[in-house]
Amino acid sequence: MQPLKMLNNVQKARLLHSLLIQEIPEFLGYLNELTETVLNDKERIKSEWNDQMINPDFWFELAEQVQKVMAKYPKQLYKSTNVFADQLFDGYTAIFTIHGLTQYVALSKNTDPKFKPAVELLFT
Repeated sequence: MQPLKMLNNVQKARLLHSLLIQEIPEFLGYLNELTETVLNDKERIKSEWNDQMINPDFWFELAEQVQKVMAKYPKQLYKSTNVFADQLFDGYTAIFTIHGLTQYVALSKNTDPKFKPAVELLFT
């Protein structure tokens, strides 16, 4: 196994999924809610947007991409480590997914107490 600092987002997501698979359905449910919230509240989000690195329209595109992946692979995202990691944590899509993941643990939505430290170790 490579050192942690050498792993990319897809590899980190595979590790998270394989170690704590029982938490993945709850996270995916939260991620789905997050995409719907973002896409249903565009005007408010645009008016409050203050991120200089990302344009709000790009954020909405990322939310749409995540939503499409979740609709296309509903069961595979839970069951397959590779589908979960490759579809949600590769490329720009990872920006939205990692945001959702960090929000999920910051809001204490996780049920497994080991999930939060794992997310913090891998993605922050």
